[in-house]
Amino acid sequence: MTELDDEGPERIRRAQAGMTEAGLDALLLSPGPDLRYLTGYQALPLERLTCLVVRADADPVLVVPALERAAAQASPAGATGLEIVGWDETDDPYELVATFVPDAHAVGLDNQMWAEKVLRLRASLPGARQQVAGAVLSPLRMRKSVAEVEALRQAGAAIDRVHARVPELLRSGRTERQVGADIAEAIRAEGHVSVDFVIVGSGPNGASPHHELSDRVIGPGDPVVIDIGGTTLAGYCSDSTRTYAVGEPSAAFRTEYEVLRLAQAAAVAHVRPGVTCASVDAAAREVIVEAGFGELFIHRTGHGIGLQTHEDPYIVEGNELPLEPGMAFSVEPGIYRAGRHGARIEDIVVCTQDGVMALNQSDHDLVLVPAT
Repeated sequence: MTELDDEGPERIRRAQAGMTEAGLDALLLSPGPDLRYLTGYQALPLERLTCLVVRADADPVLVVPALERAAAQASPAGATGLEIVGWDETDDPYELVATFVPDAHAVGLDNQMWAEKVLRLRASLPGARQQVAGAVLSPLRMRKSVAEVEALRQAGAAIDRVHARVPELLRSGRTERQVGADIAEAIRAEGHVSVDFVIVGSGPNGASPHHELSDRVIGPGDPVVIDIGGTTLAGYCSDSTRTYAVGEPSAAFRTEYEVLRLAQAAAVAHVRPGVTCASVDAAAREVIVEAGFGELFIHRTGHGIGLQTHEDPYIVEGNELPLEPGMAFSVEPGIYRAGRHGARIEDIVVCTQDGVMALNQSDHDLVLVPAT
């Protein structure tokens, strides 16, 4: 087992304490990041029910299809001694889950559980009120351990290496899709087990923050927004955006980019324990607004990251959650001029005991690549 896997039992104990405070008798977790967070088991999301039953007053039980029991036993969940109970094809797994919490009055279901499973658990536990488990698990997952920060650092270093290779891939005459395919290959080559997204937004496509890829041919003078990320073997995600220009961009774009660079730096510098998520957003937004481009910054400043690319905490106006050491999130302001171009700079950062640590180290200057 890894150091991350060793954390599972303590995470379950903390979840049980949170359940008691929330008035929940059990957490019922299907395959997804919550299940992996507590057990290390990356279960397949099948129509057959896999469900971790975390009880407030008893040891947890992992209910799995019989044909998945060997995989569960071989995972970190099995190594911790977690009780794993298999069910056969003719069994009703929902009734089996109910036998472990027969007197439950309130249960928390993982936030991404399929509706089919939610409704069948409701039928099997008619006396139990259902609510999302995120109220208990999100506060735990937001505060990364030392081992989790190291896993995120390694993911960030890997995606930095991919950005370092982009200038050799980005050329006038190539399509976004061609460049994106090469970047995806590089993401895997640099240590990710999956490619979660590749955005190559050239010219006017850069003004759409989630553009992804198209057959547009990249031309001389085009700014290009490249936002990429994947998941490592440890299960932790990378996410970093840099903006490039093929040849010399317009003077107007250079002016906007310099404002963006200052805004991103201001937001990162603002991060420290006790300041709110909303104030980090404001630190970036104020620079852009003062420069006269406020209406061109059309999204929040950031999102948490860990076992998911997007998770709590969200760096957005109105979120008055104070930052605490261990919270990891993106800082990614953007300026988007519809029909012309866009720009974004994104780093993953971690709130530390006395400030901030950036997990992405590649340069923030506009990267110019030859047009031919």
